[in-house]
Amino acid sequence: MPIEAVMPPELPEGPAVNNSYSYGVRAGDTLHVSGMVAFDSHGAIVGEGDVEAQLEQALTNLRHVVEAAGGTMADIVSTTTYLIDTGDAAKASAARARHFTGSVKPTHTVIGVAALARPAFLVEIAAIAWLG
Repeated sequence: MPIEAVMPPELPEGPAVNNSYSYGVRAGDTLHVSGMVAFDSHGAIVGEGDVEAQLEQALTNLRHVVEAAGGTMADIVSTTTYLIDTGDAAKASAARARHFTGSVKPTHTVIGVAALARPAFLVEIAAIAWLG
């Protein structure tokens, strides 16, 4: 089984290329998704200072990666959400409820962090999907 990079056209190429990572890596039936942040397709940060807008953008970007690999949000089995403010955990759960609508919800770990890659980022969401 080959290992392949998943680089959806809806996400900006620059951040991944400049920092030597793939948005997703498919290894057989497993898709590992890098932490998704609030980048739009041009690399601009969506929702500066607004965690709800950033959650929506990060989850939309997550959807783009999974769909580019041939899956759906229902194929995601695990997520890890990094929040600058753990007081935003309820907002993260509400955003997840809008995006994960299948009968089996993915696991979810929330981690409070002091900072993310850029000061404007308030949230980052990584995931694993099963595409078997």
